[in-house]
Parts: sequence; C-alpha cells; structure tokens
Amino acid sequence: MSLRIAVDGPGSSGKGTVARAVARALGYAYVDTGAMYRAVALMALRQGVDWDDADAVASLAAELDFDFRWDGDVLRILVGGDDVTREVRRDAVGTGASRVSRHAAVREALLERQRTLAGKGGVVMDGRDIGTVVLPDAELKVYLDASIDERARRRHDEMVRRGEAVKFQVVRDALAARDRRDSERDVAPLRPADDAVRLDSTDLTVRQVVDAVLMLAGQRQAAIDTGRSDD
Repeated sequence: MSLRIAVDGPGSSGKGTVARAVARALGYAYVDTGAMYRAVALMALRQGVDWDDADAVASLAAELDFDFRWDGDVLRILVGGDDVTREVRRDAVGTGASRVSRHAAVREALLERQRTLAGKGGVVMDGRDIGTVVLPDAELKVYLDASIDERARRRHDEMVRRGEAVKFQVVRDALAARDRRDSERDVAPLRPADDAVRLDSTDLTVRQVVDAVLMLAGQRQAAIDTGRSDD
C-alpha cells in the first residue's frame, strides 16, 4: 500500500512547500487543506457572509466543490471550476480562514471531503489538524515548525515579492495572533499528534527538510512492506 503522509504545523513553517515537494518526488497526490479553509473564507467574503456566523459559513462550505490540479510546478486550486489559486493567498483571506476554521460545523463539512481525497493512500496532506483529526491513522505524521522570527521573515519576504508594502513587525504580530487562535481554539486545536515526527526547519533549507521527510517515508514504507511479507 502507498502511504498517507500528514504534515502539520503553524503558519509559514514551510509545510505547504515541503508537502508539495514530497508529493512530487513520490508521485503522490497533494491536498492543501489550508487552501480549503481559505476558499471557504474567500467565498464567504464574496457572498457577504460573516466569517463569525457559524451556521451560514458551514452551509456555504457544504456546497463547495474542490479540485486540486498540477499546472507544471504550480498547484491550481479550483472551487466549482473557478481558479482561486492567487486569491486564496491574500493575507486578509488567511485571517478569514483562521476565523472560519474555529467553527465545528465548518470543520465537519470539510472533514469527510478531506478523508475522501486521501483515499486509500498515495497522498500528502498538510494543514493544522491532519495527524490529530483528519487522518489520525496516517502511516506517517510530521509536525513542521520554526521560530516565530524565522516564520515572520519568510512570510514578510513572500509578501514583499508580491509587491505588498508591509512592516516586518506587523507580519510577526499577525502570525503570533494566528498561532494563539489556532492553538487555543476548542475545535481541533493546532498541536503535534502524539506519534508525529517533529522537525524544526528554522536553520534548515527546504531541500534538507524535504530530504528528511522522504527518508522517513522510505523507512515507513519499508517497514510496512516488510511486515506484509512476514504475514
């Protein structure tokens, strides 16, 4: 069987970049659950639905149809056939994602879809509760983290490249606030799964982190294959 690999971590820890690279290297599917919550927030914004109205946002989330497609090295995010790849990365939409993801009904509306997308394996899925809630029986769980200053530097650099004029301290404060919201929420709080492998990427390159996850995946796959041959 192919692995289900769960990659969790706080904002700008590099989990999306790493998860995509691991999926491409292994020939696996990739599911960005954070983008799903961003898409819900974006659609709510478009339709004038209050992010804090749990029932209305959950009803909206239940109607959305998600698709992830590779376009060269770019993962396209489609909602109802509409390409929202760029829009969901806006910082304001990220704030909305954090708010809508606090609602149990919203998470429930997306949970089964995420599990269906994971299928029977051969998938890398990243988010904030993959190893703890979405795929608690995933064959490999990784919790990727980095210092708040390093994560803020990465986010700030990304925003500057997009042409956004923003101060580093503003970015750092926003990340710290989201960390608090995500870790203190009642529903599926951000935390490492008990059996997750924790990786600190503060002083590592993307390539080093990707290689570390690929090594873990190889070890886990070999252990599964060996166990099957012993049966």
